[in-house]
Amino acid sequence: MTTPDTAGGSRPRVRMTGAQRRQQLLDVGRELFAQRGYEATSIEEIATRADVSKPVVYEHFGGKEGLYAVVVDREMQRLLDRFTSTLSSGGHPRELLERAALVLLEYIEDETDGFRVLTRDSPIATSGTFSSLISEVARKVEHILAAQFSTNGYDPRAAELYSQALVGMVALVGQWWLESRTPGKRQVAAHLVNLAYNGLAHLETRPQLVGPPRPAPDPR
Repeated sequence: MTTPDTAGGSRPRVRMTGAQRRQQLLDVGRELFAQRGYEATSIEEIATRADVSKPVVYEHFGGKEGLYAVVVDREMQRLLDRFTSTLSSGGHPRELLERAALVLLEYIEDETDGFRVLTRDSPIATSGTFSSLISEVARKVEHILAAQFSTNGYDPRAAELYSQALVGMVALVGQWWLESRTPGKRQVAAHLVNLAYNGLAHLETRPQLVGPPRPAPDPR
């Protein structure tokens, strides 16, 4: 089968296996969803970019929603695998925190389109969102913190709160760094660890707010 080229001739259409075509459509969808967002991306544009007809996209994914959901789930797993690999190897808590910060920054650097897709507000119901990914990573960090808290006399039940705070901080800084890309990723990670670890090193065993309670607002 041939398709006309812009010079008036023809070029052969690339024949792919079903698996290859599915992968191609995922890559095209990922790029367009990152650039334009879900709403501004059309099935027509996806098909044109992949050099296929619209029915081919429907055949593989059932439509734009199906393609988007698979793209998001795939990126979630990619990033989660990176975190799992680096946190499962053990080490000093500070070293683990450094690795976790670098994992996210390296993912942003290597897979920018994927991170843009993950951090956009999802317009449809998918099995995974960026917030659920952060919660999953925080659960892994929680086990590390709980062990450290128990060893140092802190309440291990607070590990869940602190893990959410730490991972959330790294994730928000990552979203900021996505656009600025300065300073370099190692310097960003060093500042994150400086704030997080040095703060953790001086935790109070029973922290309390020092200010007086604020009066309740007048319901009138």
